[in-house]
Amino acid sequence: MDLLPRLADTPVTVAGRTLRGEDLAGAVGAYARRVQGHGPLAVTAEPTLETVVAVVAALTAGVTVVPVPPDAGPMERDHIRGDSGALPGPPVDVAARADFTPPPTDPQATSMVLYTSGTTGLPKGVMLSGAAIAADLDLLAGAWEWTDQDVLAHGLPLFHVHGLILGVLGPLRVGSRLIHTGRPTPAAYAEARASLYFGVPTVWSRVAADPAAAAALAGARLLVSGSAGLPVPVFEQLQARAGQGPIERYGMTETLITVSGTPRDVRRPGWVGRPLPGVATRLVDEHGDEVAADGESVGELQVRTPTMMSGYLNRPEDTAAVLPPDGWMRTGDVASVGPDGWHRIVGRQSTDLIKSGGYRIGAGEVEAALLTHPAVAEAAVVGRPDADLGQVIAAYVVTRDAVTGDELMAHVAQRLSAHKRPRRVVLVDELPRNAMGKVQKQLLA
Repeated sequence: MDLLPRLADTPVTVAGRTLRGEDLAGAVGAYARRVQGHGPLAVTAEPTLETVVAVVAALTAGVTVVPVPPDAGPMERDHIRGDSGALPGPPVDVAARADFTPPPTDPQATSMVLYTSGTTGLPKGVMLSGAAIAADLDLLAGAWEWTDQDVLAHGLPLFHVHGLILGVLGPLRVGSRLIHTGRPTPAAYAEARASLYFGVPTVWSRVAADPAAAAALAGARLLVSGSAGLPVPVFEQLQARAGQGPIERYGMTETLITVSGTPRDVRRPGWVGRPLPGVATRLVDEHGDEVAADGESVGELQVRTPTMMSGYLNRPEDTAAVLPPDGWMRTGDVASVGPDGWHRIVGRQSTDLIKSGGYRIGAGEVEAALLTHPAVAEAAVVGRPDADLGQVIAAYVVTRDAVTGDELMAHVAQRLSAHKRPRRVVLVDELPRNAMGKVQKQLLA
């Protein structure tokens, strides 16, 4: 399946450097020749033209792409590479040019392995087929009326669904110009003068707080927010200063985007829209019984979609736990659905997923990093509300030797991505536990 039919028509700018469509296609062809036949390709996903060329070339050559966060610490990086078997490719030369004829590929074969946030331990590799990715991009193009006349701007990381699949492969599929701002600053968003913008709540919060930058977005056709819930005050500020609030959408790495508002909808802050065509959703209670779609009742959101993952890499039991034979993906998110089909995401069933600055961070992964410090006996990590980032990471630690909170923050930062380090460390004598020995995190948060 050709994921990128408009590649040669689509100029791409990343952090001020631009490749015209035909030059991008030539650079991709040259690199595709070099990596054809390569095993899974580990791509350090920095916001550069080199990253775009490497990812697109690998997909063109039928090579599985494994994005690696550029700020990943050795513990995280070694796990991703060891679990996936991915190896780096040769350096990318964006000035190289060559033609390349893509080989026949199975659309159900794994095109990408994206690693989750490690909620219950080390991150899991989500296997995504070319068919699933293409289906989702086509559904979103229809829902958002996204065409080759658009210019998309964003500054999101290139190792997640939002920034990489939606934010890079999306415009290359529909043929709309891409401007990646390098960093998602209000000034950079204002300077882009785009028709379509992607952002996470932290980005939109900062844009909304900058009246001049917000006003510069008044000419945009559509603002889209995702990766976490957008605070209502931020929506209202943008509506007042940019002339519109963002539409919201919902998805997971495992399902891609399944629910979204559209440009024609009346914007509803706090609601993420209706299921995309061909996507089915339902709410269930703890017994598996369906919950009424009355706008008030809440239950676990389950999804059936053509954009579903193939499974977790090397983890059949974990796959079966969330994706049973009936095809209803257990998202672990709690939601309510109105009679008109609009969805509102309430939160997680557990306290172990932290959303900070648009990142989804697994408490278990941070706890595992803390426990590698010789002075740490026990650790529990939770998210605490934060006006700017949505949540910040707070760690409650029982120590066996003298150590400071700053030392533990630095210890985590050396092993995991920078955004996964705790912003607060509380040293405690013991962690609250129930009769089964499980830490009662609700007593910490």
